[in-house]
Amino acid sequence: MLLRLRVSLPDRPGVLGQVARAFGVMGADILQVTVLERQAGRAVDDFTVSWSGLFEPEELRERISVVPGTRVEAVWPTREVPGTSPDYDLLGHVAGEPERAYVTLVDAVSDLVSAEWAVAVDSASGSVTHGSWQAPELVPAASLTPLRASAFTEGDLHLASVPMDGVHLVVARSQGPAFHRAELDKIVRLVGIVSVLAQAGVARTTHGV
Repeated sequence: MLLRLRVSLPDRPGVLGQVARAFGVMGADILQVTVLERQAGRAVDDFTVSWSGLFEPEELRERISVVPGTRVEAVWPTREVPGTSPDYDLLGHVAGEPERAYVTLVDAVSDLVSAEWAVAVDSASGSVTHGSWQAPELVPAASLTPLRASAFTEGDLHLASVPMDGVHLVVARSQGPAFHRAELDKIVRLVGIVSVLAQAGVARTTHGV
């Protein structure tokens, strides 16, 4: 299985190597490391690992936390396969079918940030206009439209909400940690690029280019 681990560790030489060795001892193959932040002598990294061990994921958390000064903040399954460039695939589909830009974004974005589902919520009415196939039937949509891009927790859901052209893109996960500001920034950038591609596509269609 593919797992994502969010690890807080001392930002000093040698510690990352100790964490990597701990993964190796447990039989976990590190596929990708993403640095989310570095400040005040500490770093927060997301590790994507292939895990086929006999232990439960919680055991993996406990073993990695043995490295001095290291804390595993969350362990959760992910569908984001390193090396497949799904963000480029998303943008390619949007460029090819700009009239479906926001539907395509909603369908794809959860896999890009190791989330579970996403919906587009009409900013005026609070109604869901489109949801990914994993989205639940009942979504508390009215409370998911803050004025600016935000990451927050509601009940057992961690949510990221980003306004885009009259709707809000809302991305959710319950198995992992709250959305880090680096993840929120990634969603904001994707929304911005998709919006530009969608508008350019509409302009080409309108002018018959």
